[in-house]
Amino acid sequence: MESNHYDIVIVGGGPAGSTCGAVLRTYNKELSVLIIERENFPRDHVGESQLPPIQRVLEEIGVWDKVEAAQFPIKIGASYTWGMTTEPWEFEFLPLSEVKQEQRPAAYEGWRKKTAFQVDRAIYDKILLDHAEELGCEVWQGRRVAKVHHDNDEITKLELDDGTTVSATHYVDASGNAAVIRRGMGVKIDTSSKLQNVAFWDYWDGVDLNADLFGHGVTRVQVRSLPNGWIWYIPLSNTRASVGFVCPASYYKEQKKSPKELYLQALEAEPRVASLLTHAKGHEKIESTTDWSFLAERACGKNWTLTGETMGFADPVLAAGLTLTHYAARHCAYALLEQFRGEHDREWLWDQYEKIQVKRVKQHMRFAEYWYSANGCFEDLREFCQEIAGDAGLNLSPAKAFQWLSNGGLDDFPGEAVLGGFNVPGIKQVQWRLTGEDSKVEYTIRGKNVFKLNLAGATKEDLAHLENGRIHRRASYKKGNFVLPLVGHYEVLVEALEQTSDLEKLVQKIAEIYTEKLGAPASGTLVNETLALLEPLANNYFVTCSVNKKRPTLNIESPKEGEYIYSTSQREPSATDQ
Repeated sequence: MESNHYDIVIVGGGPAGSTCGAVLRTYNKELSVLIIERENFPRDHVGESQLPPIQRVLEEIGVWDKVEAAQFPIKIGASYTWGMTTEPWEFEFLPLSEVKQEQRPAAYEGWRKKTAFQVDRAIYDKILLDHAEELGCEVWQGRRVAKVHHDNDEITKLELDDGTTVSATHYVDASGNAAVIRRGMGVKIDTSSKLQNVAFWDYWDGVDLNADLFGHGVTRVQVRSLPNGWIWYIPLSNTRASVGFVCPASYYKEQKKSPKELYLQALEAEPRVASLLTHAKGHEKIESTTDWSFLAERACGKNWTLTGETMGFADPVLAAGLTLTHYAARHCAYALLEQFRGEHDREWLWDQYEKIQVKRVKQHMRFAEYWYSANGCFEDLREFCQEIAGDAGLNLSPAKAFQWLSNGGLDDFPGEAVLGGFNVPGIKQVQWRLTGEDSKVEYTIRGKNVFKLNLAGATKEDLAHLENGRIHRRASYKKGNFVLPLVGHYEVLVEALEQTSDLEKLVQKIAEIYTEKLGAPASGTLVNETLALLEPLANNYFVTCSVNKKRPTLNIESPKEGEYIYSTSQREPSATDQ
């Protein structure tokens, strides 16, 4: 049988594998890269709803225009019934007023940078894999890796089911649930999360099925809570939708019903979903999956790396699956690019990859647990919040721990305070939605005007910062589980705090720093976004807050009804989308 050697062999041609391959070939045309995919594309796959950060990756690897040309629905946010309030509410990535009526395909610029896609994975995944091949990756489809040959922790070759063997300098497992290399190397997974759920889904078709869900040229994923779980409804076009039901595994076992019976029962129980599907027809091929939240016990070996869903996955309630996948694959490719350049210590490169990507998955798992704790069938999670806080060294009551979870470290992307699409003010608004009408959503920094940087007890370490195909060592400080990266908005805030602790002067200094960096006056929005980072810094003891009674104080709040998060009934009459 033929034997081939490559610089890098990637197992799996989904978004993780194709993104990793595309990034590698974008920045180094000399690398020989093989992607092995067991199926023949196109093929259906669950996980269609995206978050805006994915667009950056699509633009970076030069595939944005191809994805945009496919005319996938533009996602502006989500519509929920969830938490202690019964009325439907909306979360949007940008105010509806910023949405422009324009022809498609459009460029990656302006308001489109703040949106996402809702993709038909059969089409989307094929676009990505074909693009990786066009960039120079060799792609084998319809071929399965049957055995991973290894000598202790080093892979020596991969054997396909037809007897073909391939070898590489480095191997990447992007095979998703198949976990070819993870299983082959005996890497165990940790499923300690309380979110042991199961999901059932099908695809539905109908004439003008989603006509009511498109307005202003954009749409939202529909998330509807039930006493025993929740439903997702994702418009994939005007005539097609992905509809799923998620519930605790224990509930599924107790019901003693077939997946189809349980699934249809749930859809009939939710009035809005039942109404949408009145004249639609499902494919009647109910698919399912279990154990949604998990982490591999390690992500790297001597000459191999796990990436995407093979490494870890957080519950889908926040629609972060594809975002985590794309960014883990991008980071994996960056580390490989640097490994082949030989300018960084290899151990540091992969240590940073594992720390950063594992932390991102853990944060989304924690946020999902917080989210679920406000839903009726997950009441025991409110007590679990106390355990999570305890892991961070905080002795809090369940109620206080529940509140603390929304104020923790938010650094899905180093330098930004965003998690699951929500920034600091957004998290505050979500906290109110989840805890009820009478809850108090407070800012630690509200009413203060003296903010002193507190690095006492912090350890300093280099952080991997990814940019234009290179990894740069950037300073960061760590206290407990929170890392303060000196990049992005955080870098600007720390620089300003080092020069002043007075609120008014701090605002001026932030504006001055941005003006110098950007070569143009800083916008008020940019300054306010950076100022809001005082909240996670204060909650993680990197900033001490006090009051000078002779000076104006910080008046910051998250209104219960705003431009980004609001009750459905508050929407302008002209915006008929729901």
